[in-house]
This record gives sequence, structure tokens and C-alpha cells, in this order.
Amino acid sequence: MARAPREPRVAAHLGRPETPAEEAARKAENSKNYRQSQSFRNLIIALVVSLAIVAVVYFIVPRGEIEHAPQPDVAETARQVADQYERTVVVPGAPDDWAKNSAQVDAGSPSVWSVNYNDIPDAGRAFVRFEQAFDADEVWASQILRGTSPSGTTTIDGLEWTEFDVRDPDSTGNVSYALGIQAGSDYVLIYGSADSDVAALLASSISDDVAALQKEAA
Repeated sequence: MARAPREPRVAAHLGRPETPAEEAARKAENSKNYRQSQSFRNLIIALVVSLAIVAVVYFIVPRGEIEHAPQPDVAETARQVADQYERTVVVPGAPDDWAKNSAQVDAGSPSVWSVNYNDIPDAGRAFVRFEQAFDADEVWASQILRGTSPSGTTTIDGLEWTEFDVRDPDSTGNVSYALGIQAGSDYVLIYGSADSDVAALLASSISDDVAALQKEAA
């Protein structure tokens, strides 16, 4: 026996059966709403997964204070430079709490042995640099200080040092003060953004070495 055709469903909001066009529109709207709900659900899942990954990384990765780069061994480097150039190399006796970020010799004319100090207590972000230029004089120092002329002298441990007060630190790499002295055939220069007291402290630490070089050349 043949089955009777299905009667069209009465739409409650219409009070009558849907037309084919109305049914198609209803199904399209339902499909759209379903896709939107799935997209929102997927977004929430992705956000939860991302937060979980961040939490895992945060709790797994070890944390602590960043270690400072190892400081150079000034005495050992100076010994190597002395052997290489077969001459006396001055080793500054800076306080232990002065950080050092370089100790090296720059080959050239003249070759220059240098040590750079930073993170100096009670000196802010100032730095001071020690340099011993082999077979050089005050002309070399003036070149390093971009043409700055001597401004006077000061006596430290019985030795007369030449002072350089830099009027325009911006033109000299933030160098504002310098002390220089002839040490035999070499010229020693102490300069940087630190004040005169800091420079004098470093100069005092090498007084005996400078005096010895001067005596050798006499």
C-alpha cells in the first residue's frame, strides 16, 4: 500500500506551513549560527591552549639573575703583551669593586695597551680608561682627545701629571677629563667621563711603575 505524502510542517511562528523559500532561509540561518558557534568555541580552545603553553614555559624555564660577562684578567693579559712587545707594561691597581670590560693591546702606530673600567661605585654610569702608548708623546694624547689642549698640571705621589679639561665631551666620546704623563719612551693617558678624583686614584696606583719607566729613560 502506497504511503501518503508527508504534510508540510507548520511553523509555530507563522501559524502555517513554511514555503520552500522560507524553509531554505531557515536552514541557511541555522547553518550560519552553527558555524559561528563553532568558530567561537575554537577561539576559546586556542586561547586556553596558548595560556597553558605560556604557563608551562614560565614554570619550567629556570630564572634568576643574569650573570655578568666574565671580566678580563688584566695581569695575565699584560704579561702576554709584555712578552710580545718585549717591554715593560704597566698594570693599573684599580679597586676591586671597579668592573673591567676590556684589557687589550691595539696594534698600530703607536701600539696601545689599554684597560677600560666601568660600573665604578659612587661615579654613576661613568667610565675611565687607562692607556699606555708605546713610543709616543703628548701629541698622541691630544689626538686621542680630539685636539684637546692641556689645561694645567697636578702632582700625584710626587709625579707631575698634565691635566686635560674637555670643554665639549660630546665631541670626544663623552670624555670630560684626562690625565697624562710621559713615562720613559711611552705616554700614559687616563681619561673618561669620571671626575678628577677617580682619575687621580687610578694614576696613584701606577706611580711606582711610571717613576721606574722615567728613571730607565733618564
